[in-house]
Amino acid sequence: MSLRLSTVILPYRRWHEGTRAAWTRAEELGFHTGYTYDHLSWRSFRDGPWFGAVPTLTAAAAVTDRMRLGTLVTSPNFRHPVTLAKELITLDDISGGRVTLGIGAGGTGFDATALGQEPWTPRERADRFAEFVPLLDRLLSEDSVSYEGDFYAAHEARNIPGCVQRPRLPFAVAATGPRGLRLAARHGQAWVTTGDPRLFESGTPEQSVQAIRGQAEKLADACAELGRDVTELDKILLTGFTPDRSRPLESLNAFVDFAGRHAELGFTEIVIHWPIPDSDFAADEKVFERIAMEAPAQLR
Repeated sequence: MSLRLSTVILPYRRWHEGTRAAWTRAEELGFHTGYTYDHLSWRSFRDGPWFGAVPTLTAAAAVTDRMRLGTLVTSPNFRHPVTLAKELITLDDISGGRVTLGIGAGGTGFDATALGQEPWTPRERADRFAEFVPLLDRLLSEDSVSYEGDFYAAHEARNIPGCVQRPRLPFAVAATGPRGLRLAARHGQAWVTTGDPRLFESGTPEQSVQAIRGQAEKLADACAELGRDVTELDKILLTGFTPDRSRPLESLNAFVDFAGRHAELGFTEIVIHWPIPDSDFAADEKVFERIAMEAPAQLR
């Protein structure tokens, strides 16, 4: 399988002030999937414009025809499975079955406290995620669901007619710990990683590759425990959070080298951030477009 190239377009601009143009251009450039972050606000963008993921993807569905659309990633921090399922089924319908749900346990950022709650501990996030994913799986696959859990409940929740994609839209599960990897192995059609965050500040690219190799091996072990072939899962790397930082986008050759090293680890999809001036995701737009148009052919 050739390595797919996708992009993530952050929702930091008004739709008619650059965001619509980015989504249509992404499809013209041939990206496999256009993702966006599903946050209420995020890091350095907190005090500036930031728009919702599902409405943004709905608008993107209306101005694209072929490119898949998705979140990287949705989390339980401010989502409930019942309401999320209804929005996803609607988005899948509007897009003609082009939606992938990137989903993770969430973190300690602004989303964790925006609803007035105390931030959950890592254990609490893992506990909630372990309940959130199977329930969402059912809600997207069954016409009527009733459930009573420790954190979430559903009472005769109706989701007719269900997803265009059958039995439901695919999950891309972001995980590095054992419980999350087991969820990816059981419920995922893809696995997502950003690498090892402990290496971001002072690690080397070589150490990062080794750490990601270890994550992939643990995913394979989790699949083996369930009797599942790990090759059934796509493996997605969201770039920008490894020690390489933005260097892979400095030239076509630099990106091909970076992507090739990760393709050797079994990755099937590399995601690069749409350039944002004066940010951690700043990049030369001409180089970015050249990578989009020429790199996939070199990575087959």
